[in-house]
Amino acid sequence: MDGRGPDDPLLVFPAFSQPALRAGQFGLAALAVGVYNGWDCKRSGTMGAELSPIEMAKYVAGRRAADLVEDGMRVGLGTGSTAAWLVKSLGARVRNEGLSITAVPTSSRTAALAREVGIDVVSLEDARWLDLTIDGADEFDLAFNLIKGGGGAHLQEKIVATASDRMVVIADPAKAVAQLGAFPLPVEVIGFGWTASRKLIAEALEGLDVLGREITLRMAGETPFRTDEGNLVLDLHLGRIGNPRQLALVLNQIPGVVENGLFIDICDAVVIGHPDGRAELRDAEGSEEARVEMAESDNLFADL
Repeated sequence: MDGRGPDDPLLVFPAFSQPALRAGQFGLAALAVGVYNGWDCKRSGTMGAELSPIEMAKYVAGRRAADLVEDGMRVGLGTGSTAAWLVKSLGARVRNEGLSITAVPTSSRTAALAREVGIDVVSLEDARWLDLTIDGADEFDLAFNLIKGGGGAHLQEKIVATASDRMVVIADPAKAVAQLGAFPLPVEVIGFGWTASRKLIAEALEGLDVLGREITLRMAGETPFRTDEGNLVLDLHLGRIGNPRQLALVLNQIPGVVENGLFIDICDAVVIGHPDGRAELRDAEGSEEARVEMAESDNLFADL
């Protein structure tokens, strides 16, 4: 189903209420989104004027995906700027609609956001299994294969996604690609002997269908970036990945490698947000389109 014809249903989502905003419901969460993306949350004007087109698209995707969550669900919450909009939107539903969910976050950052907006956070051990995981992606192809890990949380993200009945990715249009690989592929490695692991990865890449083979250690300022588990991340600048499935299998056989950022046969659907408010839901059966409406007077950051 193409979903773009005049007979397609148009879903209009109510905008966040001004009383809710005055009550400070988005406090830390909204500020955290600003930290994720480096823009000033306190500028005046409507929300559409506040956000760049790319941020508006992320917001639309997060808002639309929040509507997929049903009362009583156990939900995996992803990490990143798009996932932050999802968390805020779910928090609004918890407060305004009485939505009752339990959530398993994929990073300490997401856990802090979820608690701030009133979502009940539990561990995966307590949840045991999840109904749905919603997360962002750095790239996705036509088969819904993904590159994830730009935020360094791909290990927890993959564990949570594979412990779910369904995984939905939320993204802006720029994340859709014909072939994976333009975005650097993250590979999490333990600190001990990481240079040996890097050498083995480089040797393995020589026999694989990739365009580039540069490997860099991810940094956080002057020091190496550390994941929530205390591990390092090597970013593989491959340009193009001819066989993602093969690459994922090869990487995870290398000593010292904890996990790679290729998600193969894990994602079930993608919600693509557009700056004009359109949200496409794509799955194996086709696609349908909805619209997220934001009133001119709405401004998520008016009281921050």
